[in-house]
Amino acid sequence: MAKADRILVVGGGIAGLSAAIALRRQGYAPELAERAPGWPAAGAGIALYANGVRVLGELGVGEQVCAAAARLRRWEFRDERDRPLCATDLDELWADAGPSVGIERVALQDALLTGAAGLPARLGTGVTALTEDGERVSVTFSDGSSGRYDLVVGADGIYSTVRAQLISQAPPRYAGLVAWRAVAGTRPDGVTGVTILVGEGSFAGLVPVGGSRTYGFAAVSGERFDDPAAGRLARLRDRFGGFGGPVPAFLAALEHDGQLHSGPIEWVELDRWHTGRVVLIGDAAHASTPHLGEGGSMALEDALVLAAELRAADTVEQALPAFAARRRPRVRWVQEQSRAAAGAWVLPPPVRDAALRERGDQMLRDRYRPLIAPP
Repeated sequence: MAKADRILVVGGGIAGLSAAIALRRQGYAPELAERAPGWPAAGAGIALYANGVRVLGELGVGEQVCAAAARLRRWEFRDERDRPLCATDLDELWADAGPSVGIERVALQDALLTGAAGLPARLGTGVTALTEDGERVSVTFSDGSSGRYDLVVGADGIYSTVRAQLISQAPPRYAGLVAWRAVAGTRPDGVTGVTILVGEGSFAGLVPVGGSRTYGFAAVSGERFDDPAAGRLARLRDRFGGFGGPVPAFLAALEHDGQLHSGPIEWVELDRWHTGRVVLIGDAAHASTPHLGEGGSMALEDALVLAAELRAADTVEQALPAFAARRRPRVRWVQEQSRAAAGAWVLPPPVRDAALRERGDQMLRDRYRPLIAPP
């Protein structure tokens, strides 16, 4: 077991909280630091496929998550006018790996906070400087305090401060899509699983979450732009007014601009995830486009594997390369397949729709097959 009496986990989202839980379950005593004044649950909702739900079970919060979520048994593609293109049985695809679920981000965060209860945490406190001296990492915080740690885990998201301080200052790359996300308090007719409607240079998706509520997302391809909060809902209704099926009912159920999260879709790809006694996990290390819905699950798997490698190694310096070597092939696959799907979803409709009708189910199964085995 690698000696690490003092571990700092930077970031209080899915990656950070799951890392803190996993580390404690392996016998460590991590501290958390989150720059926001409250625990962040950005993004409205999330689809978690069986590989991610499996990790939540190993972290001891799987039952709470499933109780607050909706079971996802089916993934289907439809065209803009709601005509079926292809469908996949998710229970059959994932088999014994476990269930897939849709859940609101707040409910998932609550479950992870339950698992992390009792761990020391600094809210509203960011990291302003990190310095390595070979023995430990010196950390300066935004409140003026400081500390020395045996290991720092950068789980602080796509705009990671830890990454910029010690590993890479390259910004995330724009993926060519601007997206919107929201949760509506109703469930449109016909939404029983992951439902994706694909249009010309755009798509809209609906996912059941707990309590008969629905998580919706949409995106358009093209040059990057910002969509101001004022008037956002009206503009979204205009942009996707030509979509049929359950999309109009979902948009009608939204009540105000504040329900909508909007921003560019970006990704991060690094040559290295660690240096000395500092390591990146989750979006800080390998943010991807969301087309496989695997961002949360990759963060959960990272947390579990990092804790296991620290437990198995003699030193932190041995554990971090072992962690990266174990995770890189799986993460690389997800990033490659997500980017391939991102391009395919916005192909000219005649080409894309014909491909989905002919082999959409098989393509989806092929993309997820390497993730069925444990990480």
